[in-house]
Amino acid sequence: MVLQYFDGCPNWIDAESHIRQALETLGEDTDIDKQRIETMEEAVAVGFTGSPTILINNRDPFAIDGAQPGLACRVYPTPDGLRGAPTVDQLLTALMAARSQP
Repeated sequence: MVLQYFDGCPNWIDAESHIRQALETLGEDTDIDKQRIETMEEAVAVGFTGSPTILINNRDPFAIDGAQPGLACRVYPTPDGLRGAPTVDQLLTALMAARSQP
């Protein structure tokens, strides 16, 4: 699992906490690799569409079609409105879906 972020957006801290809670709920001891994106060129090269971006099995389960790479804070639709990180429940759903994929 990879947590991509850039220093200008603090939402990755909440995302990391939510990821850890989701992994703990599932009883998984998976490392979270943090990848700091520092330049627009790097954002384009890795397809970084905002901070935080969460990759599960090298895939962004929260990707939005047409989102452009950039150094910006990303927002996630949640049951409580737009937030800077997906909820623990949303991450649990994404993690369980990733388990069932070949």
